[in-house]
Parts: sequence; structure tokens; C-alpha cells
Amino acid sequence: MNIRYTVLFAIAMASCKNNDNVFPKKVSSYLNVVNASADTLNIYLNGTRQNNTSSLFPGGQSFYITVSAGTQNYSFKKAGSSNVLFSVPLNLKDSVYNSIYVTGETAAGSFTSVDAPLADLAHAALRFVNASPNAGALDVAVGDSLKFFPAVAFKSVTAFLPVGSGQKRIRVYLAGAATATIDTTITMVPTKGYTLFSEASVNNKNKTFKIGVSNF
Repeated sequence: MNIRYTVLFAIAMASCKNNDNVFPKKVSSYLNVVNASADTLNIYLNGTRQNNTSSLFPGGQSFYITVSAGTQNYSFKKAGSSNVLFSVPLNLKDSVYNSIYVTGETAAGSFTSVDAPLADLAHAALRFVNASPNAGALDVAVGDSLKFFPAVAFKSVTAFLPVGSGQKRIRVYLAGAATATIDTTITMVPTKGYTLFSEASVNNKNKTFKIGVSNF
């Protein structure tokens, strides 16, 4: 009997040790997909669609999806198609907010930004992203300011700048031009971060050159 109890005790101790194993911590990152292309898209990771609520229409965004940190391959498909349009490897760090901007039908037309938390939560904050292939550099005026964001090149992401809340007139110029190509108004509220991004090329016959808004 003593031998039997000894064996059972040894098994129990071994089981306790197995339960004490330290498993690797699961680290996550956050990814916002901004569709600045002319296509309606879906994003996939390891064959699983990530934007489950709806497809990403032109000018739309996924908002921040929780994904595993580290290097992974993200694939894009046109809505309704099973064919991969293109894939992009992204190395995302733990607990960091990121955006990927899709401007066309190839990986070369996409680019990313790291979206840092806002330092001043008492005001609205604004940045500009040039996501328009072939448009060249763009000058952006906010309110009565002239060239608030000057000569922003394609795939460039400006820093956030604090702005007053309320309605703001936004004008986008081809670099150096005297007449705005886009003239619109956007309402901004305190504590919010706004990313204005240009969509399409100036001469794109299939899609109007315009401004999209992504909130952070």
C-alpha cells in the first residue's frame, strides 16, 4: 500500500509542476486599414478576414483591429473575389497603434504610419497624409492659415498639430498653385485626433480627388 501511495504522490507532484509552466505572453498590436484606393477591399491574415463588420469602401477605414505583434503577412482582396490582390509583410510592435494606407492594387502603393497617442488632450489635433499617386506634393491650408502643411509628398505623414475645435475650412493645393483643388469644411471636436488623407490622383477618371477623414 505504501508503494501505491508513493507512486500516486509522485504523479500528483509531477502534475503540479506541469501546471506551473510559464507560457509565453501573447503580445498584441493595433492596425487601422485606410482605403484610399478606388476598390472595395477586404484584409486577411493567415486566410482569415480581419474586417468582419463590412468591406472597406473607397475612403473607408477599418478602425483599429487587434492583431498579433511581430512580423506577419497581410493580404488584400477585392470584395467578392477569392484572389489575393497583393500582400504586405508588416512588423508591428507590442501595444503600438499603426495605420496602413492602400492607394492602389499593388504592395508598392501601400505605406504605414505609427499613430502615437496625443500629448494634448484639451484640443483637437490634425495631421495630413498624401495618399494620392501622381498628384505630386500637396500644400494644405487649415482655417485661415496658408500652407499649414506645405509640400507634403506622396506617402508622407505629417506630425499631429493642435487646432481649435469647431468647423475648419480645409483647402488642398497642388504644390505652389494659387487655386485650391479641394475646398471643403470639416467639424472638429476637442480631444480627438484627425487624419486628413487625400484620395485618388488628380487626373483619375474613375474616382474623384478628395479628402478623407480618419479619427484617432
